[in-house]
Amino acid sequence: MLEKNSKIYVAGHHGLVGSAIWNNLKQRGYTNLVGRSHKELDLLDPIAVKKFFDEEQPDAVVLAAAHVGGIMANLQYRADFIYQNLQIQQNVIGESWKHGVKKLLFLGSTCIYPREAPQPMPEDCLLTSPLEYTNEPYAIAKIAGLKMCESFNLQYGTNYIAVMPTNLYGPNDNFHLENSHVLPAMIRKIHLAKCLNEGDWEAVRKDIGLRPVTMKVKATGEVKRVDASSSEADILEVLAYYGITPEAVTLWGTGSPLREFLWSEEMADASVHVLLNVDFKDTYKENYNVDHINEIRNCHINVGTGKEISIKAVAELIMKEIGFKGELRWDATKPDGTLKKLTDPTKLHELGWHHKIEIDEGVHRLYQWYLQGICINHIFPLIVLGSSSTNSMTRGYL
Repeated sequence: MLEKNSKIYVAGHHGLVGSAIWNNLKQRGYTNLVGRSHKELDLLDPIAVKKFFDEEQPDAVVLAAAHVGGIMANLQYRADFIYQNLQIQQNVIGESWKHGVKKLLFLGSTCIYPREAPQPMPEDCLLTSPLEYTNEPYAIAKIAGLKMCESFNLQYGTNYIAVMPTNLYGPNDNFHLENSHVLPAMIRKIHLAKCLNEGDWEAVRKDIGLRPVTMKVKATGEVKRVDASSSEADILEVLAYYGITPEAVTLWGTGSPLREFLWSEEMADASVHVLLNVDFKDTYKENYNVDHINEIRNCHINVGTGKEISIKAVAELIMKEIGFKGELRWDATKPDGTLKKLTDPTKLHELGWHHKIEIDEGVHRLYQWYLQGICINHIFPLIVLGSSSTNSMTRGYL
């Protein structure tokens, strides 16, 4: 158990999960927290990371910083996803070991599991068959991260725990129309469509004033950007590129894939529970093979609800919450991704944690947070995540 005055470094403390973990630790009385923005500390820079650890000497580390994005981003920037995540993990986990960090929590993703994994997915199905192609580079990086934790524990006796969260959503989410995950992207698209449908141009301009939107013109290759000062015609053109019109919202795929969603503040609570109460020895069982070697593997912990819902059903929930009266359409020429991806949270339950917030309550909470952010600019510290730079997605988290 970490003492209340232990120095805890939260990497990615402005991100979706990192910020929630930071707040959860503070609520539990852990106030000696250390965080650095990307401008203050580039986790891709090994010299800068070493200097940080030399100066701060943290007792514990939460690695919630990562280069993340949705299907389109994963397809387009495959090299970025594997290189940047491997580099971040190498630097932070390596320096944690060199500096004698007592406890480390590594945040991964359930995309580590095979495309055709058994459902629900237990930790033991890792590396049993091919990964989903669209996010394979990111998944391989995360598998490497959890294996680093496992391997350091086995060789050096460290206490590094890896948790694999399911699809997350919540405060400080990324609402970029191209690079965000599915649920926040749907909320923003349907919200904008409702505003257009009702002729509420003030609301439209407030939204894109906070997060300007860009599109690439196919004929010329020109990047067109709209913000609060753009003409109505230009705004309509760019939003239509993303399937947003006054009459309808068009979403990627068929809507048939099933997904599991977990409120980010609950993920944070589960993470802090593991950080404070779970040791490496609690994450595996003895498994001797025919050569009398104890094969210790799959020590990571799934973090999820164990419940699933179709993308179409989530979209309909959002339509109802937002009150959009237009049509919901699906572009079946675009990829669906993995058709079914449900975690088995049995290990986490046995370690003493269960979720409480269901998807309908979560959608309501997130939309209210989103509306508040449009009215109060300062509660969106991650506005940089909406830029067109691929590097701007880094350091968020999942």
